[in-house]
Amino acid sequence: MYTMMGGGLLCAVCGLVLLIVATATDFWMQYRYSGNLSNQGLWRFCVAGKCHAHTITVAFWDATRAFMLLSILSSFAGIILGLTAFSSEARAARTRSAGATLLVAGFFALLALAVYTGVTVNFFGKRFADWRFSWSYILGWIGVILTVCAGIFHICAYVRRGPRDVPSVSDG
Repeated sequence: MYTMMGGGLLCAVCGLVLLIVATATDFWMQYRYSGNLSNQGLWRFCVAGKCHAHTITVAFWDATRAFMLLSILSSFAGIILGLTAFSSEARAARTRSAGATLLVAGFFALLALAVYTGVTVNFFGKRFADWRFSWSYILGWIGVILTVCAGIFHICAYVRRGPRDVPSVSDG
């Protein structure tokens, strides 16, 4: 049980770091604009080495940002729950809660990346001839995989141990 929980926490911490880096950086997509190599992230776009904040509010950016931030917060909560499961009387319940929270975090990140992918392929892919997804976007997908794996590890640790270590009323 401890091995699976430890592996889950390792995956969760790595996934959290990748999700934070992916959310904060400006390399979700690269394209050519007026002959210059340009890139954009969730918060800024850069053309010819000069970065500017997104001036227009587009729903897909807001949705992607919101889901990524929710994913980061949920992942952090799952890590805290997973850490407290090592020293808690209600180890099984905390392990199960950590697993569920990390699965929700992975789902939020998956939604964010799915929204961004759909809009990018259908809108920006037609607007810019020479474009590609970049490393921030790829880190986001790796973060999804690691976060979901962390949730699965915690759920498997719970199933393996079971609710036996939850104190009952008859224990007095």
